[in-house]
Amino acid sequence: MNDVFATPAAAVLFAVTLGLSLLGLYRMPRLIDRCVMRPYLIARGKTLETVVTSGFVHADLGHLLFNMVTFYFFAFPMERFLGTPAFIALYFLGLVLSSACSLGKARNNPRYATLGASGAISAVLFAYILYFPFSTLLIFPIPVPIPAFLFAIGYVAYSWWAGKNRRDNINHDAHLCGAVTGIAFVVITDPGILGRLF
Repeated sequence: MNDVFATPAAAVLFAVTLGLSLLGLYRMPRLIDRCVMRPYLIARGKTLETVVTSGFVHADLGHLLFNMVTFYFFAFPMERFLGTPAFIALYFLGLVLSSACSLGKARNNPRYATLGASGAISAVLFAYILYFPFSTLLIFPIPVPIPAFLFAIGYVAYSWWAGKNRRDNINHDAHLCGAVTGIAFVVITDPGILGRLF
């Protein structure tokens, strides 16, 4: 219980994202349709709220579980480490700026739609990696722990490549923009991090 009080923002974000996603997936599918972000509409001044609401719903149970597991292992520690105001700023900057990347790339595509918390979670994850580059991460399906900084290099390279080649329905641009946001946030708010790293 004390952990929840120490991380109120992460607890609320976790509960709201989980609750709205499950509600949309199993009870009210129209909720997901109303929250999904369509850059074509936003570029024309419509559904502006979906820049934020799209980060609280998910396309399917696998998408939701993957994001929430990642959130659990990194968002709660980062709120404890950064403090609640800084964590909230990091999370919502990651959400909005990763949405902006999708908007910039797909603003003229009326068929493009995106949803999920991946961009915001990527920002949190990469802030964590910048502070703890030599921690080890277990990444499914890799059977051994890998150093966080090696994961970061691979993640950025793959997200860039996958975003350019578009072979699946995953918004790799949001992942990449979220990662860059997390790194930029730490460097701007804690410039001494670079001296501690190098």
